Amino acid sequence: MQFPGPLAHGVLIDRYKRFFADVMLDDGRAVTAHCPNPGAMLGLKSPGMGVWVSLSDNPKRSLAWTLEMAEADGVLVGVNTLHPNRLVAEALSDDAIPHLVGYETIRREVRYGEASRVDFLLTGPDRPACWLEIKNCHFMRTPGLAEFPDCVAARSAKHLRELEAMVAAGDRAVVLFVVQREDCEAFSACRDLDPVFAAALDHAADAGVEVMVHACAMSNKAIRIAWPLVWRRSP
Repeated sequence: MQFPGPLAHGVLIDRYKRFFADVMLDDGRAVTAHCPNPGAMLGLKSPGMGVWVSLSDNPKRSLAWTLEMAEADGVLVGVNTLHPNRLVAEALSDDAIPHLVGYETIRREVRYGEASRVDFLLTGPDRPACWLEIKNCHFMRTPGLAEFPDCVAARSAKHLRELEAMVAAGDRAVVLFVVQREDCEAFSACRDLDPVFAAALDHAADAGVEVMVHACAMSNKAIRIAWPLVWRRSP
């Protein structure tokens, strides 16, 4: 996924009301950027940390700037939760996720479950349909270990139950965690912050839902799905 234009570098002043971020750009301009991330953003919202923002030329937007990445632990970390679905769509089109190749049709936002929409439905002849749910991940406390979620994620636990139902019906179901950073080798559910989700992930895996995790190659010009990470069940 290429950014449509050059990103601007700056320093985070404050992230507030979940969707706003005040940034001092390197050229001295103070701007308010849209923060497309409803989560806690633990470790990625400290005043003074370096950030990268994009500028939209859409005149209908109330905020022209968007917070895209933060600089943490010496690496770029993507904070825009809208990107993982776009990244996965590109990767599926390019056959860049080996365990998800060979499907003829890729549909997005398909209704299923309890008034939900699955992110992708993959179908093809002579094979079960594959229901694919995408989760954004950027939280790291222990070096090398990505964790999800960074706050209570009741909706995500609900999605896991719905994926289980697809497996029970004879289809394939996958939850894919997209880690928007390069410095992780493994992934685990964050049991201390959301024990319900951690238990739901274990239960879903035992029921046949496939757990996949991929890191991203990050730069201030582009992001792409890259190498797989090891999933470790949380203690």
